[in-house]
Amino acid sequence: MTVTKEVELLPAPKAEDLAAVLLETEQPRRPSALSASLTFGWRAVLKIKHVPEQLFDVTAFPIMMILMFTYLFGGALAGSPGEYIQYLLPGITVTSVVMITMYTGVAVNTDIEKGVFDRFRTLPIWRPAPMVGYILGDLLRYVLASTVIMVVGLILGFRPGGGFVGVVLGVAVLVAFSFAFSWIWTMFGLLMRSEKSVMGISMLVLFPLTFLSNVYVDPATMPSWLQPFVNVNPISKLVEAVRALMAGGFDQDAMLWTLGYVVVFTAVFGAWTMRLYNRK
Repeated sequence: MTVTKEVELLPAPKAEDLAAVLLETEQPRRPSALSASLTFGWRAVLKIKHVPEQLFDVTAFPIMMILMFTYLFGGALAGSPGEYIQYLLPGITVTSVVMITMYTGVAVNTDIEKGVFDRFRTLPIWRPAPMVGYILGDLLRYVLASTVIMVVGLILGFRPGGGFVGVVLGVAVLVAFSFAFSWIWTMFGLLMRSEKSVMGISMLVLFPLTFLSNVYVDPATMPSWLQPFVNVNPISKLVEAVRALMAGGFDQDAMLWTLGYVVVFTAVFGAWTMRLYNRK
């Protein structure tokens, strides 16, 4: 004997009822500007984890620069490598860190070519977060490069008069400057069509700034027509400020110039970057 059980079918919900339920459901909170920026900064750090070869420019390259200039030119320029490294190390720290700021623009351009950039623009987040995240992620590279150079310098005989505090303050000023300087390369990352173009423009700007400065020799030994440029060069002012702090002093004029450049680079190139980003 078969028993048939009747099943009562419920009426299908109306579209209006579904819409009402969805509206009543609590929506996820939009991330804050700080949270979004830190998330993109962490993404940049994870890139280093998965591609550790990126650390070559913050480890092997600075060590090579220190050894080459100290032992090849130290005797000719200062009488001995031990004397020259006291003058050279703050400057070579600045040069090495400022050089690697260009990779911020390269990372931006790479994401544009891969199409990841378009996905970032569609996310419901603070608009500048991806740009700020690129630079925040590179701060780790700046600190790591500075640490490697200091350790090698101490091994070779560098003795900072300002001690640990002076070195930390000098590195802090350098990192702040590099953060502001990186906005130049984010702008070029958005403007250029390929990462090779970004690197080419970066080298065209960085080489004159770093070599036509007080990093390697005293500007007083240079031709008189070149000295005015060297004396107002942002890298020269930064080196003067960092040297003074590491030596246990404080160069007020150089520090004011450096902070002024930090404000100008951030305000001008940061604003220009965001304008290009919104129009991309």
